[in-house]
Amino acid sequence: MEKLLKFQTDLIEQCKANDRRAQMKLYDKYCDGMFCVVMRFVRNSDDAEDVLQESFIKAFQKIHQFKGEVTFGAWLKKIVVHKSIDFLKAKRTEHVPLEENKILVVQDEDWNIEASITIEEVRTAIHTISEKYRYVLLLYLLEGYDHAEITQILGIHETTCRTQLMRGKAYLKDKLKKKEYESRS
Repeated sequence: MEKLLKFQTDLIEQCKANDRRAQMKLYDKYCDGMFCVVMRFVRNSDDAEDVLQESFIKAFQKIHQFKGEVTFGAWLKKIVVHKSIDFLKAKRTEHVPLEENKILVVQDEDWNIEASITIEEVRTAIHTISEKYRYVLLLYLLEGYDHAEITQILGIHETTCRTQLMRGKAYLKDKLKKKEYESRS
C-alpha cells in the first residue's frame, strides 16, 4: 500500500512538471471510473466523453492545487462532478419554475420499493426530476457525498441541501410508486 501511494505521489509530481507520459498514466488509471461518474449525470456517451476530456484538461491545468489532503481520485471526482453539472446547466434549454406552494413535504424514511424496480429505473426516474432536486439526489444517493460536500459543490446552504434532498426523495419515491402501479396495470 505504501509503495502504491509513493508511486501515485511520484506520478502526480511528474504531472505537475507537465510530463505527458505521467499524465497519460494518470488518465488511464482514472478514465473508466470517472466516465461512469459523468454518465450518471450526462447519460449520453458522446457528451460524457467530451465532459470527461474537459475534466482531465482542467485537472492537469490545476494539478498544482492538489495538496494530497484527499486522494487524487476524490479530488478528480469533484472536478468531474462540477464539469458534469456545468455541462448540464449550459445545455439546459427550458427552465420550468417550481411552484413551492404545491409541494407537500413528508418526513418518510421508508424507502422500500418493489423488488421488481431496477437500478436503471431508479436512475431514469431521478433524471425526470427537476434539476433543482436531481443534482442533490445524484450527489447524495449515487455519488455518496454528504450534505457539507454537496453544499460546497453546488454553492447552496446546508438547510437548502437537506430540503432539496428530502423533496427530491419524495418526488423519486412518488415516481417509483407510479411506475410500480403502471407495471401492474
